[in-house]
Amino acid sequence: MDLFEKNMELKEIQKLEGHTDRVWSLAWNPTTGVTGIPAMLASCSGDKTVRIWQQNPSLPSNPWECKAVLDDRHTRTVRSCAWSPSGKLLATGSFDATTGIWEHVGDDFECVATLEGHENEVKSVSWNSSGSLLATCSRDKTVWIWEVLPGNEFECVSVLQGHKQDVKMVQWHPFMDVLFSCSYDNTIKVWADDGDSDDWECLQTLDEPNNGHSSTVWALSFNSTGDKMVTCSDDLTLKVWGNDCATKQTNGDEFAPWRHLCTLSGFHDRTIFSVHWSREGVIASGAADDAIRLFVEDNDGLAEGPSYKLLLKKEKAHDMDVNSVQWSFKDSRLLASASDDGTIKIWELASLP
Repeated sequence: MDLFEKNMELKEIQKLEGHTDRVWSLAWNPTTGVTGIPAMLASCSGDKTVRIWQQNPSLPSNPWECKAVLDDRHTRTVRSCAWSPSGKLLATGSFDATTGIWEHVGDDFECVATLEGHENEVKSVSWNSSGSLLATCSRDKTVWIWEVLPGNEFECVSVLQGHKQDVKMVQWHPFMDVLFSCSYDNTIKVWADDGDSDDWECLQTLDEPNNGHSSTVWALSFNSTGDKMVTCSDDLTLKVWGNDCATKQTNGDEFAPWRHLCTLSGFHDRTIFSVHWSREGVIASGAADDAIRLFVEDNDGLAEGPSYKLLLKKEKAHDMDVNSVQWSFKDSRLLASASDDGTIKIWELASLP
């Protein structure tokens, strides 16, 4: 499939209904969607539950079905969910100030740990690439790093204080133990272990004087090679950042700072809540204008440095705000979206006939 051909469409495959309040976040299980293991997706909601959805390969169209409802742990909105790299553990962050850890055993999901410490709402959870560390962030302006110990024990190894406001999202780099956080204070911060004392420190702050965002930064995502990052904001823009990390840090050199490459503006007219970069290089964005936009790198060679162009726009993707867009790990043509309208949609990026 040539992603640069103009005649692409985002085709709705299925609408998943069951949540009774807005759906905040989605996570594809990274070990599913391969031969013999049907694709699995987790969703979390203002209805205080997490739903596990799975394709049913025994039926003709491989429909998605709700396999489990995790409703016995959180007492307020579940804002964020993330699978560990092994696909065995699911972390859920809630406005009840706790993070739940669920273990997938057979067809069941059991809550095996509850992480407490944040003063108020947990907004985001993220596992590092090896599954040895879990990051959580909160409206209390802090980021916590938890070490995963044997027997489903979790120990907080660092509390990162640097943001001046609510921290909206944490995300680990795809293959290095470098953590990124974005906030209501309009900044993205880059954190790493200093190597000597196991203290974590802020290596860089991407803020407005450095071509950063002028309002709340809601989300960020990396490309498959980890040398570019895209961020989205209340300022109605997407920004792409670049880094020489792939070459520098494998050689043991100093930290390579991130730099602004380009800004995409004029594509959404309300807050952009979610952005996700597919393995095939397509950036998806979802916003409060109920729309989804897809972008690809523009290879016409006219602009200095990388630039991006609109691949397609899906108006009225949902009836209300689009809170999350997530590409599948295994099938990079499949996109899931979640909305304030209480539904999840599965889309396929396809060539028009």
